[in-house]
Amino acid sequence: MARITLRQLLDHAAEHSYGVPAFNINNMEQGLAIMEAAQAVDAPVIMQASRGARSYANDIMLSRMIEALAEMYPSIPLCMHQDHGNNEATCLSAIQHGFTSVMMDGSLKEDAKTPADYDYNVDITRRVVDAAHWVGASVEGELGVLGSLEHGAGEQEDGHGAEGALSHDQLLTDPDQAVDFVARTRVDALAIAMGTSHGAYKFSRQPDGDILAMHVIEEIHRRLPSVHLVMHGSSSVPQALQDLFNASGGEMPQTWGVPVEEIVRGIRHGVRKVNIDTDCRLAMTAQFRKVAQASKSEFDPRKFLKPAMDAMRDLCRERFEAFGTAGQASKIKVLPLSAMAKRYASGALDPVIGGAKVAAE
Repeated sequence: MARITLRQLLDHAAEHSYGVPAFNINNMEQGLAIMEAAQAVDAPVIMQASRGARSYANDIMLSRMIEALAEMYPSIPLCMHQDHGNNEATCLSAIQHGFTSVMMDGSLKEDAKTPADYDYNVDITRRVVDAAHWVGASVEGELGVLGSLEHGAGEQEDGHGAEGALSHDQLLTDPDQAVDFVARTRVDALAIAMGTSHGAYKFSRQPDGDILAMHVIEEIHRRLPSVHLVMHGSSSVPQALQDLFNASGGEMPQTWGVPVEEIVRGIRHGVRKVNIDTDCRLAMTAQFRKVAQASKSEFDPRKFLKPAMDAMRDLCRERFEAFGTAGQASKIKVLPLSAMAKRYASGALDPVIGGAKVAAE
């Protein structure tokens, strides 16, 4: 079974200049849709579960599902990732249930809604890194607070997101601070704030440099060329899906997401992981509405779920192809967690900053 850590997968992505979409999941149908798309184009996979998803599906069910998917699609390297962990317990319990990677989001306090100070973020992220690396699992950290540069606030998703007004400085990751953060925490990947946000309503217009600060990615990559960057809140909210949703009885106001071409631009500047959730939800629920409207007597859930799975599969395939992930799965020789733990312990995976490795303190 090809279970892979985030670090090994993103190292391969960096070496071969591609990005990997990270799709949020809550159930079997989403997992199957992602894996079918991956197998069709020979793409490695990142699936991620939020705390809300873990509560909805139950950790035992999720872990068994991932085991089954890895067995069903043995040629596809599969990383199971905790999205937006709020404390050590969330992250370490994910690893106990078979997750090969975790995100410790120390940009917010444990309540997942109050912005935290820098020292808190460094301290808690470093503690999770120390524990995860000891068993070979990967860690993603976040610096800066995810939210909109248009209205200066965060967006909640599955109970996670900043509340209240956010300053411009909070909404944009500081490149100097990013260098210090990576050096002090030794994270494997760094999520940065640059104007993206959770949910469907990211932008009130087609985003430009004023509200989608791609230059922040470029500057951080210039200073940290070997560090894997992560774009959160990067669903594109395709117009065709909005139109289908509304034509089938939905009431979604006009909105704009992160254009695929801007994500591809980010990939050229060190972005290796791209978080996508809303697009998958919208692809599926637009089909639910379409079936319900066309067949008002239908009550077989499979008649709703099968076209929804197909729509999500097609969307995932599009992202694999656009991000350069397609064709990469068969090139990866997966290492077990034990081998990754030895590499961490030896210092082989210490971050490189200013041309030199930063060893553990």
